[in-house]
Amino acid sequence: MTAPRRRTRIAPEGTVVAYVRVSTDEQAASGAGLDAQRIAIEAEAQRRGWTVVGWHADEGISGGKGVEHRPGLAAAIEAVESGRAAGLLAAKLDRVSRSVLDTASLMEQARRGGWELVTCDLAIDTSTPAGEATASMMAVFSQLERRLISQRTREALAVKKAQGVRLGRPSALPREVVARIVAAKAGGASLRSIAAELSADAVPTAQGGAKWHASTVKAVLDGQDAARMRGREVNERRNQMIPAQLVEQSSAALARWDGRGPSDDDTLEAGRALADGHYGAS
Repeated sequence: MTAPRRRTRIAPEGTVVAYVRVSTDEQAASGAGLDAQRIAIEAEAQRRGWTVVGWHADEGISGGKGVEHRPGLAAAIEAVESGRAAGLLAAKLDRVSRSVLDTASLMEQARRGGWELVTCDLAIDTSTPAGEATASMMAVFSQLERRLISQRTREALAVKKAQGVRLGRPSALPREVVARIVAAKAGGASLRSIAAELSADAVPTAQGGAKWHASTVKAVLDGQDAARMRGREVNERRNQMIPAQLVEQSSAALARWDGRGPSDDDTLEAGRALADGHYGAS
């Protein structure tokens, strides 16, 4: 038997907090995805006669992450749990979560707390049994979609890599910043320490941000510009002067000439001495 709903705190009737989310920094910077969600939420609130008492957002954060990694969603939940609003309103269910487990947990939290979780796209309203069932089914398909997209992306990247295509986007950073990051990493610096130094020196990120993170530095190192720089360093090392000991080995072979010029065996031995050392043969 399902436990009865109970309202732990009395919230003003007809009040909601709004929640919006986009997954990438590019979407957050453009504002297009967030604006579309705000328009949908405002229209739904007006249609139902509700008042939006607060807005909360997670920008550049995946819907597959838990509440503990999404400060905007955590703040929206705290608002309804504390009684400042009677419901949480989002444009789509997948904006709230793409995880079946997290969605089910959130719906149970709403049921026990006496507040409603409502989305605009499918008119999902967890205040009714049918609404709860619909939300559960949509969460399943949302998670399936996310995992299928992830699988197709991995497979496509594997094919491209097998074809010799260089993966990663060109960096939007100045060349000297990329070179600084590559050099620091080659010198043994950690991703975290590189990020701290760049932030301390007020070096802007590719998106114009002021704070660097280890993940931001790793993205630069995985990019095409950093890969090209590392490739040039390898080529330069290969083209360095032949070590003195190889010259001595070849000179010893040539020293056995009898003054009439090198024999075929002498020339072959000298050539082998140079080739073995210069190209790494054993």
